Amino acid sequence: MRRRFPVSSLVLVLLAFAVAAREGPPVPKLPPPGASTYKRPVVVGWPDGLSPKAPPGFEVTRFADGFDSGRWLYVLPNGDVLVAQARTERMDGFPPEVLEALARQGAFGPSANNILLLRRTTAGLERRLFLDGLHQPFGMLLLDGWFYVANTDSLWRYRYRRGATRLDGPGEKLLDLPAGEEANPWNNHWTRNLAASPDGRYIYITVGSATDANANGMEPPNRAAIWRMPAGGGPVEIFASGLRNPVGLAFEPATGALWATVNERDTLGEDLPPDYLTEVVAGGFYGWPWVYFGRYADPVQAFRDPAGVQRAQAIARVPDLPLGAHSVPLGLLFHPGKGFPPRYAGGAFVARRAGVGRSRFHGPDVLYLPFRNGRPTGEIEVFLSGFVADEDRAEVHGRAVGLALLPDGSLLVSDDGANLIWQVRWVGS
Repeated sequence: MRRRFPVSSLVLVLLAFAVAAREGPPVPKLPPPGASTYKRPVVVGWPDGLSPKAPPGFEVTRFADGFDSGRWLYVLPNGDVLVAQARTERMDGFPPEVLEALARQGAFGPSANNILLLRRTTAGLERRLFLDGLHQPFGMLLLDGWFYVANTDSLWRYRYRRGATRLDGPGEKLLDLPAGEEANPWNNHWTRNLAASPDGRYIYITVGSATDANANGMEPPNRAAIWRMPAGGGPVEIFASGLRNPVGLAFEPATGALWATVNERDTLGEDLPPDYLTEVVAGGFYGWPWVYFGRYADPVQAFRDPAGVQRAQAIARVPDLPLGAHSVPLGLLFHPGKGFPPRYAGGAFVARRAGVGRSRFHGPDVLYLPFRNGRPTGEIEVFLSGFVADEDRAEVHGRAVGLALLPDGSLLVSDDGANLIWQVRWVGS
C-alpha cells in the first residue's frame, strides 16, 4: 500500500523555537555589512599527475572519474559506492551569457538524474546504473532493507537486497517536498539530504530556502529547515528552522546529537555572514531570514520587518562554529578512527565547495574539525588543499562537495567540478 504524507501535514509548532533560545556559544564579533564581490570559480580540471594535498602520511589518489555532475556519495554496507548525479536545471531570469558560461562549466543544464553504483572487483572498478528516472536526486540512505532517495521535490524508497547492483522494483513515494514555488521559479537550493537517527526511528531531511533572504516576503514557511519523519513514513514535523540552506547532516558519535553544515546568505559583504557548522537541536531556531549568528539583524529584514527581527533576536540560537563567509560547506562526516591516526577519531570532516561572494576564495578544500566531549574545540585545520589553480584568474582545478567513508576507513571526496572522486588513505607508520 502506498503511503503518502503531503506537506500540509507538517506540524509547525513555533512555540518550540523557545527551546533553544539563548543557548549555544557566545555571539561572535562580526564586521559590519559592506560591499559585495562576485567572483565565480572557473573549473580548469586536474592535469595528469596532480592531485589535492593532504597532511604527511596520507595518500591521495583518483578513485573514479568520468561522472556527469556526480555530487553526493553514499557507501553501502558491502562497500559499494553510490554516486548521485544531478545539477541545477533552471535559472529563470539570468542573462543568457551567464547561463552559457555555467553550462560550459557543467554547473547548469539537464541532469543525468540517476544514481551510479561503483564496485571494486579483482578486475577493477565496475560501474553500474543503480537507479534512474529520478528528479535531481541528492540524499541517499539505507535503513531496514529500504533504500531512500531524496529528489528535489519528493522522498522515495525502494526495496534493497544486499549486493544488488540495480533497483528494478517499483518505488514508494513517501513525501512531497517543496520545489519550484512561485517565489522560487528556478528552484534555488534544490538539494535534499537525508540522515537516520542512531536508533533508526526517524529520518531527517534538509530543505533549503527558496530565496536568499526573503526580500519579497514570499518564502514558504516550511523551508529553510530540517524536517523529521518516522522511518517508513508518517506525520512530518519541522525539527529545526531558520537554517538558510542546510546540506551536510551527521550524528556526532559520542552524544548522538545531530549536526549540520549551513550555507548563509549573500550580498552583505565579503566576510558576512559566515557559513557554519552547528548542532541542530529539537525546536531550534537559527535566525534566518531576520538575523544571522543569533543577534545580527539582516539589513533587508530590519527595514521590511523590524518586529520580526526583534522576535528573532530574542530566540535565535547562535551557531557553533563559523567556517568562513561564502565558503559553501557541504559534505559532513564524523570519522570513527579506523584506518586513520588516532587523533582523527571522533572529529568532523567538512567539504567546502567555495562560493562566489569573495575576492579571495574560502576553499575549495576539506577541513578537519577536532571534537572533544561531543563539542568542537574551535580549531580548524585544512586537511585537503590544492584545489585552487590560479586565485587571480578565479581558476580552480575542481570543487569539493560530498564525503563518504569506505569500510577500511579511507575518505572519499566527490569533486563535481572535475567530475571525479578522490580517495584519501593513511599510508604512514
